[in-house]
Amino acid sequence: MIKVLVIDDSAIVRKILTEKLSKAQGIEVVGSAPDPYVARDKIVKLKPDVIALDIEMPRMDGITFLRKLMHYYPLPVVIVSSLTPKNSKLALEAIESGAVEVVCKPGGAYSVNDIIIELIDKIRAASNVDLKKWKEKPSYYKKEKLALTRTTNKIVAIGASTGGTQALRFILSSFPSNAPGTIVVQHMPEHFTKTFAEHLNEECDMEVKEAENGDTVIPGKVLIAPGNKHMLLRRSGALYYVEVKTGPRINRHRPSVDVLFNSTAIYAGANSIGVILTGMGKDGAQGLLKMKKEGAVTIAQDEKSCVVFGMPKEAIKLGGVDEIVNLSSIPHTVMKYTMDEKVKKV
Repeated sequence: MIKVLVIDDSAIVRKILTEKLSKAQGIEVVGSAPDPYVARDKIVKLKPDVIALDIEMPRMDGITFLRKLMHYYPLPVVIVSSLTPKNSKLALEAIESGAVEVVCKPGGAYSVNDIIIELIDKIRAASNVDLKKWKEKPSYYKKEKLALTRTTNKIVAIGASTGGTQALRFILSSFPSNAPGTIVVQHMPEHFTKTFAEHLNEECDMEVKEAENGDTVIPGKVLIAPGNKHMLLRRSGALYYVEVKTGPRINRHRPSVDVLFNSTAIYAGANSIGVILTGMGKDGAQGLLKMKKEGAVTIAQDEKSCVVFGMPKEAIKLGGVDEIVNLSSIPHTVMKYTMDEKVKKV
């Protein structure tokens, strides 16, 4: 049983989250708190496994509380916030401060039921996080700036979930400015993806942006699927571009990694490289297998470097993975296959 403590200054939100989460199998809401000061005492008394935390609260904001918590009493934290553009920046700051997941608070484009389903999944994922590994993050890896002697028209498709923001940051900031066109699905809410892309764009040699319908996939550019929308690869003649659209959740996710990988298999086939990173669940496993069957090179992050070894594990079990690689070696491995077209099929 996963014990959850809900921290939010809104009594209505605390009531809704408590009622809905309590109905989920394997989850017990052991208490709630209106602010960090009340929460502090309840954490010591109730010993929750996961905390659902709002960002904007009276007396002490969620970011300050999170930093104190991770220093003195580390626990997996899922941020539950109304992700306005301003709050999206705070949510990204929360991830960098130790939170493991972000969920949009009920309202806006989401229904309460959609949010609860997503929150339940995030809480389960958070309960499986190795906090020691999470606190290390990829910063301990020796980052190498890679170089390509020539540009290629290959497509790199990457899928990630829990722990993926740090993994993507490491991988994409290692890619050279002329790396192949790269398309990414990271499970996260709308607004947050735009902030995340802007943050990456400041750190990477490639141009990074939140994808818009019709954006071309070309060397030197990374497109991040917008939250709450699927992203598919399309092709017109020699030109690759993305289609961004709404649609049903696939594997409980929108955007879905499987949607991206399936379309990449169809339109890029052997001209593509698929990478599946840390995350809970099985989203992306079937799509990566399809990519492999169509001749693509497929890579999975290894268990040692994953925050949650769920998605890569499922892809490996299906037989859809050519190479299982430590996060520290993924950028080099991708570039190797980018340049050497004879490496895979020998």
